[in-house]
Amino acid sequence: MNPMLEPSALPSVQLQPFSPKVEFSVVIGCYFEEQSVDEFHRRLSQTLQSMGRSYEILYVNDGSTDGTFEKLKAIYEQDQHVTAVVDFFKNAGQPNAKTPGVMLAQGSAIVMIDSDLQLDPEELPRLVKEYDAGHDLVSGYRHNRRDPWLRKLPSKIANAIMRHSSHSKMRDFGCTFKIYDARLVRAFEFGPFHPWRPVPVIAMARDIAEVPVTHHPRKYGSSGWTFRKLFAYNMEGLVNLSERPFQALSAICFLLGVLFIARVAIGFLTPFSILPQITNGLLLNAWAIGLLMTLAVLALIGEFVIRSFLTLQRKPAFAIREIQRRDPPA
Repeated sequence: MNPMLEPSALPSVQLQPFSPKVEFSVVIGCYFEEQSVDEFHRRLSQTLQSMGRSYEILYVNDGSTDGTFEKLKAIYEQDQHVTAVVDFFKNAGQPNAKTPGVMLAQGSAIVMIDSDLQLDPEELPRLVKEYDAGHDLVSGYRHNRRDPWLRKLPSKIANAIMRHSSHSKMRDFGCTFKIYDARLVRAFEFGPFHPWRPVPVIAMARDIAEVPVTHHPRKYGSSGWTFRKLFAYNMEGLVNLSERPFQALSAICFLLGVLFIARVAIGFLTPFSILPQITNGLLLNAWAIGLLMTLAVLALIGEFVIRSFLTLQRKPAFAIREIQRRDPPA
């Protein structure tokens, strides 16, 4: 077994040609998956072997305090195709848990899928078929999603935000079953201070295909995605991915100002007037609307300021407790 590596051993991305050692790097984040990870790995490995393509598998334990990491280390010992297992000090969230896998991946394509058995690893060849057709990115979409409405509702909102922000028509951003051209992913130089986020990568892809995939109810445990985390992720997407939020806001305010000037001018120049009688109720409604808009703008500005402050603090998105890694088999 390779000795434990320090976090500094994670390779940095260089602006030079990269020679992939395998075709597919499968990156998997695990959170309290002690009961499912053995079955998942067996099914994934059988699928990858049946394809006859070179591959590696990289597991990240996202701060699970059950026996997940012990199971992952046992899998690492038994399967030479598992080239890395990473353990976090503390739960960092699903997107952040993918970052070390992305950094360590040595393949020409990066596959992502969760280990909770809600998605079938056996459907990977369907995505690979589309990827082989020349697409930059192939995504599964859950055509019959089996999640409670408390997860579906914020996911629908997130999909709407991400479609607008990424200028993409992808229907299911939240489905983690995806294949990315690794060159596209490496261009972003993801790391602890710039953790993995799929939407900017999707926005950069030129050719995207979607494949319907089967979705099952969660078999073991509960999801780490709470309503609060989904809401926070949506807010992050709105702030980080809106290219010109204040330009849009200023345009709206300018338009409203022009309309107000037009109303005053019409009242002076012609006998026709718009809203000739200003009532107390109208003033109260206008005041309430103005107050709420002001608070919304201040909240948006505050979100930008806080995120800029946290960025300057150089706080890493995750802390690595242990890494075991090796090169993929020849």
